Amino acid sequence: MNAPMTAKRRVLHVGCGYRHERTGQTHEAFRDWEEVRLDIDPDVAPDILASITSMKMVPDGTFDAVFSRHNLEHLEYHEVPLALREFRRVLKPDGFALIAVPDLQTVAGLIAEGKLEEPFGVSPVGPISPIDTLYGLRSALRDGRRQMAHRTGFVMTTITRLITEVGFVEAGAVRLARTLELWVEARTEPGKPDHLAAMVAEDRMMRAPSTP
Repeated sequence: MNAPMTAKRRVLHVGCGYRHERTGQTHEAFRDWEEVRLDIDPDVAPDILASITSMKMVPDGTFDAVFSRHNLEHLEYHEVPLALREFRRVLKPDGFALIAVPDLQTVAGLIAEGKLEEPFGVSPVGPISPIDTLYGLRSALRDGRRQMAHRTGFVMTTITRLITEVGFVEAGAVRLARTLELWVEARTEPGKPDHLAAMVAEDRMMRAPSTP
């Protein structure tokens, strides 16, 4: 007798943007998951066309995870809890959200060193400098994509506080110096976050000096 098939876990990729074949769609944690893409821009051909602050067409408790990278900073500050409540609403009882935002504390340090426009890394869209992290990607803004402007920002204490205030019971957070990002794993029930350790290890490895 064949063993019953296990249902594939589903991740809602909010603010998915264009597909990038080189970088993948979400994160290594979701390699074997079913991805459902949600975005407000019809040009990126999402599965669900909606704003992350109002995902009414997504039923309650239908996803095992929500993935959001570099979306919350595009909202006004008062809109951030609206989006986080939507993330919480669509998750199953044991689900989690994996969220990344720019780390303004690290950005501020680079700006204080006079490195406002000095690239610290390269993304699929080109070099990224502290000024892009602070205000929005300059190349996108030059092209008229005003939705790419950054309208708010976070340090670790603010993003974790906002996440717990909307009903997540736990928020594990790490700072990745290499990419100037804060990553947060927000859970709907108590349990040790387990998707951040590998990320931290990779960040440290990438920043370690090479040996001869």
